Amino acid sequence: MLPATFKLCAAISYQHLRSVTGLRRQAAVAISQELSKLSSSTGPSVWINQVRRRSSLLSSRLEEKPYSELEMSYIKQGEEALQKSLSILGDQEGWKTETVVVDNGDRVLSKVLPDVGKVFRLEVVVDQPLDAVYSELVDNMEQMGDWNPSVKEVKILQKIGKDTLITHETAAAAPGNVVGPRDFVSVRCSRRRGSTCVLAGMSTTHGAMPEQQGFVRAENGPTCMVLRPLPGSPSQTKLTWLLSIDLKGWLPKAIINQVLSQTQVDFARHLRQRMARAARSALRGGSSEDLSLGSSATTQLCPVLIAQAGSSWHY
Repeated sequence: MLPATFKLCAAISYQHLRSVTGLRRQAAVAISQELSKLSSSTGPSVWINQVRRRSSLLSSRLEEKPYSELEMSYIKQGEEALQKSLSILGDQEGWKTETVVVDNGDRVLSKVLPDVGKVFRLEVVVDQPLDAVYSELVDNMEQMGDWNPSVKEVKILQKIGKDTLITHETAAAAPGNVVGPRDFVSVRCSRRRGSTCVLAGMSTTHGAMPEQQGFVRAENGPTCMVLRPLPGSPSQTKLTWLLSIDLKGWLPKAIINQVLSQTQVDFARHLRQRMARAARSALRGGSSEDLSLGSSATTQLCPVLIAQAGSSWHY
């Protein structure tokens, strides 16, 4: 039986046989059965049990619906955005200070990249643990319009596995129509390595959301947010947000660049307010209404830019 099992495994290594219904599952089941026989006999059982556990895990995963070619392309786009963003953040050379907030130490830096243009980097500390910040930015992303005055709507168009999303974001109207209506379609992915979370994204296209009448389809990315516990203070989170955006239309880039750094600072302020309200509401056992922005929210000069905090992952 064992030789036949290995022949079956060899067969599924060929590309044209990988799509044959049930073949990979049959191979996983066969391996599991053979390992069960071996583990019941005398001989080295430790490694057999280890392999058997992995085989069982593989078999359960194969029960899941395989990704389509289109879904794989979205996963690849998300991974590409993540790798490019981390590469940009990893290069410490050439960053210029744009803004420093004296009260809390928030700062925005920028640099010009040959193939991307001007990118901005926000560095802040949020007085909430990482899991709470992650949950607000990822799990509750469709509620961003409740606390960010620049976001009209964030809608999840498609979920692919556990780590990849396709979203549509609509910016709130700007005062005096300084910036016409903008929307974004983005692919987003998340990765968690140890105590660090990386949330990345970039513009994409999706059949369920073609360009909308009355909106200019803007573009973003590569962009990302990196979340990690503040060293020595696990109840606080260090947040680094890389922002790259092209609003399209007639807006001069010089004007956009002037407001981008303030946009990131404003986003951090609204996020802190949201997190503080959430913490107070949790202590009181309050409702979701306690978390809403309220009528006293300040309208931003260029709300579409803060809206991109929702679409770019906040990245």
